[in-house]
Amino acid sequence: MTTTNDLAEQSPLGKSSAYRTDYAPELLFPIPRQGKRDELELRGTLPFFGLDIWNAYELSWLNQRGKPQVAIAKVSAPADSPNIIESKSFKLYLNSFNQTKLDGPEALLALLKQDLSNGFGAPVQVELTLQEDFGKLKMGEFDGVLLDRLDLEITQYTPSPLLLKAALDEAPVEEKLVSHLLKSNCLVTGQPDWGSVQIEYAGPQIDQESLLRYLIGFREHNEFHEQCVERIFVDILRQCKPQKLSVYARYTRRGGLDINPWRSNFSTEAMPGNLRNARQ
Repeated sequence: MTTTNDLAEQSPLGKSSAYRTDYAPELLFPIPRQGKRDELELRGTLPFFGLDIWNAYELSWLNQRGKPQVAIAKVSAPADSPNIIESKSFKLYLNSFNQTKLDGPEALLALLKQDLSNGFGAPVQVELTLQEDFGKLKMGEFDGVLLDRLDLEITQYTPSPLLLKAALDEAPVEEKLVSHLLKSNCLVTGQPDWGSVQIEYAGPQIDQESLLRYLIGFREHNEFHEQCVERIFVDILRQCKPQKLSVYARYTRRGGLDINPWRSNFSTEAMPGNLRNARQ
């Protein structure tokens, strides 16, 4: 039986790669989501919906006269798509446009939507910010109560849901909690992945010290970004029993890409914002 780890090992991640500069959609390497979801006993109907928001800052192609063009791409993939895309293969794919002549941004956008939808196994949304609009992009930080203010002694650096505690017998609350101390490691290379996380919920009040200990527990944990966020969501849902829950993490970029998974079990009027934070 092929596992998520086996598939990741077969990917370009952690290996020397020849950088193609001609359009090569076959470089994209999908990895099924279900393998890691099986570890969390997630089968059938998922307890959440959501998005993986990718921002690509190193995107360039040639116009028909051979002049380089640049843009920033935002890709939104649904959490119920069958696959994730291994991040190095995503980078190699984007670099395959570097010496590719296209008729314009619309032609690039059409190829990105087509290829990435095929890779994720479901329709994705792609938006381009062109050079003349770079100045319109804004930055911002998560709002909420900062967990990092707590003065704790930490001895455990692997995640354990048993650390999580909530006031199950008291009146429910609604709040947003934020930490910038999330760190996990790449499933294949062990390279550190740095992130900030916002947890919004309604239900029994979550003990903040226990939540911060739990989040810091990812520090020596090896999983991809999307998998870490789903683990956080499921552990909080099962241990703390909120009626409403969303988990949104924004990770620092690597190779010109950042990945920002969002999982929620309640609807809001708008999708999560895509404000780049200070570390991104």
